[in-house]
Amino acid sequence: MTFFVVQRNGRPASAEELAPLAFAGYAHFTAAQVRGGRIRGLDLHLARLRSASVELFGRALPDERVRELLRAALGESPADASLTATVYSSAGEFTAAEGGLDVLVRTGPPTDGPAGPLALAVVEHERTLPGVKHVGEVAKTHLLRRAVAEGFDDAAFVDRRGRLSEATIWNLAFWDGEAVVWPEAEVLGGVTMGILRRRLAGLGVPQRVSEVTPGDVAALKGAVVMNSWTPAVPVRRIGAVELPAASAFVEALRRGYEAEPPTAP
Repeated sequence: MTFFVVQRNGRPASAEELAPLAFAGYAHFTAAQVRGGRIRGLDLHLARLRSASVELFGRALPDERVRELLRAALGESPADASLTATVYSSAGEFTAAEGGLDVLVRTGPPTDGPAGPLALAVVEHERTLPGVKHVGEVAKTHLLRRAVAEGFDDAAFVDRRGRLSEATIWNLAFWDGEAVVWPEAEVLGGVTMGILRRRLAGLGVPQRVSEVTPGDVAALKGAVVMNSWTPAVPVRRIGAVELPAASAFVEALRRGYEAEPPTAP
């Protein structure tokens, strides 16, 4: 029988400890795929948790403490798993009171995400604190559900300046036929995105950061979404504009991801 865990500060979380979190919205997290007990981009996950804690709470747990908590959860879980580490304060939300920082680590079945290709609706939306992977984002699920009701698979966001930024739970990347184009906008810097940016450079794949508007999409040669599940889910349509499959683009992203050695916590 396969077992997964929910641990608070390295110990099994009780119902009494979990109950207050059901309606808590002041917290941040990182999500990872674990294979063979190892995680790609572990340094980026730790940096994300550290910077988000400083942003939300004014302080952060030491990296080694976080690694200890990850090891505790993975030691009780299958070698292949999905993992989420959430940091929150015992003081709760709707208060400026200080409290200790707690870490909830949850594991579950591994996943590789959807195969695609996906059709993305274009919607106006800007996330609050876009650089923080925080909880309680009702708008993202609402916009996803609305996009599906309109015949799309998911939604891509445009900001107040008309620039494509990110998708509901994904980073966006585009292909202009020669280089990977990362959208210039306020976005959450995804761990998979960070892995690819450093590994593609080592593989000699050109990259650039540029503003991309819905009006620019027709001139592009491909697009993908990516997150902790996968480095590249092909996108076949953004709004009303069809996009080519760009198999070479998708393969380059997957090569870059595979070039990142997984690390044990």
